[in-house]
Amino acid sequence: MLEVTPMAAEVINELTSQSAATDDGVGLRFALAVEQNSQAALELSLSEPVDGDEVVAAPAGAKVIMEPAAAQYLEDKVLDVREDSEGNPAFAIGRQDQPN
Repeated sequence: MLEVTPMAAEVINELTSQSAATDDGVGLRFALAVEQNSQAALELSLSEPVDGDEVVAAPAGAKVIMEPAAAQYLEDKVLDVREDSEGNPAFAIGRQDQPN
């Protein structure tokens, strides 16, 4: 299952609190999209879950919503936040540490 770091949860909470939606069901939603060159890409949006989505409750009440294909891709990943070249927060996905 996707692991969400406390820093990523904080950024998700900031984003959802700034959105026009006032529903507590809103979270950061991942969907898998196939681009023209047949490579898969993750799309991010703020939305409520729909039937079939997997919802991960992250620290501090943040919600990560994943459509089924994205959930399968992200099952062994960690969602974190790093600074981009301009010092702004950017989501980063890495592999979870494997037990020895």
